[in-house]
Amino acid sequence: MKDRKYTISVIQLNLNDVPENNLKKCLHWVRQAAGQGAEVILIPELYSSHYFCQSEDPENFALAEPLYDVSFKAFSELAAELGVVVIVPFFEKRMAGIYHNSAYIINADGKEAGLYRKMHIPDDPHFYEKFYFTPGDLGFKAFETNKGRIGTLICWDQWYPEAARLTALQGAEVLFYPTAIGWHPSEKEEYGEKQHGAWMNVMKGHAVANGVYVAAANRTGLEKYVEGTDGIEFWGSSFICGPQGEVLAQASTDKEEILLAEVDTALMENVRQNWPFFRDRRIDAFGDLTKRALDS
Repeated sequence: MKDRKYTISVIQLNLNDVPENNLKKCLHWVRQAAGQGAEVILIPELYSSHYFCQSEDPENFALAEPLYDVSFKAFSELAAELGVVVIVPFFEKRMAGIYHNSAYIINADGKEAGLYRKMHIPDDPHFYEKFYFTPGDLGFKAFETNKGRIGTLICWDQWYPEAARLTALQGAEVLFYPTAIGWHPSEKEEYGEKQHGAWMNVMKGHAVANGVYVAAANRTGLEKYVEGTDGIEFWGSSFICGPQGEVLAQASTDKEEILLAEVDTALMENVRQNWPFFRDRRIDAFGDLTKRALDS
C-alpha cells in the first residue's frame, strides 16, 4: 500500500423529485463538493427519483435506465471536467424483466472504473426492493481509481460483515455506502434511537474490523407519495469514519450537506500493524460461513 492522502466527500440530499430535477441537483452539489476540495464524491442511493420502493407498482420500472445512458453521460462529463471520482447509484435496466440497484464508479478522467450491483436486496414494509431488483451478480469488488482504491456497497449491504470483509481484502481503502434509510414515522418515538444507533454502529464496526475508512451518504426529508401511508422519514446523519471507527464528519438529520474527510493510507497501515485482525484470521475454520445455517 503506497502512502497517499486524498479527500473524500459524501453528499446528503433530499431527492423527493423527478429524475430531470434530481440530476441537475446532484450535478450542482458534486460541483460544490469538488470546489471544496473533494476528490472522491458519493451521492445517495437511487439518486434520480423519490424512493419508489415504498410500493409495488410496475409503473415505477419506467424510472430505470440502461447502462451508459443519461446518468453515466452526465456524471462522466462532469467528472472529467472537474478531475474527480464520482460514485453514482442508479436504477439499472439490464434487459426486459431484469433490473438492478447499481452504482457506477466513474474515474477522474470520465471513464468507468467499475460497476457494482447491490448484492443484498431487502423486503420490508415500504422497502419492497425485491419487487424491483434482481440481486447483483458481479460480486464484491474494489476498484482502482486515479485517487485511490475504493469499494462500493449499497444500503442493505451495510448490515453484512462478509461484504465489507471481502471488499476490504481486495485492497479497498474506503468502503462507500450510498444509502436510503429512515424511520417509519409511527415507529420513530419507540424505536428510532435504537435503529439509528444500530445503523451507525454496524458500519463503524466494519471500519474497525477491516482497518478502512467508511463513508455513508443518506437521503434526508419525508418522502410520502403512497396513499394511506405515513411515508418514510429519511434520517440523514450521513457520516465518514476512520479505520478505528472514529467519526471524522457527520451530517444533521434534516439538512442537505456536504461532508469532507481526508484518507491517509499511512494511518491505515499503522492501525493494521497495531490491530492485526487480517493476520489472525482463522481462514482454515471459516468454511461454514458459506452455509445457510448450521445443524445443531
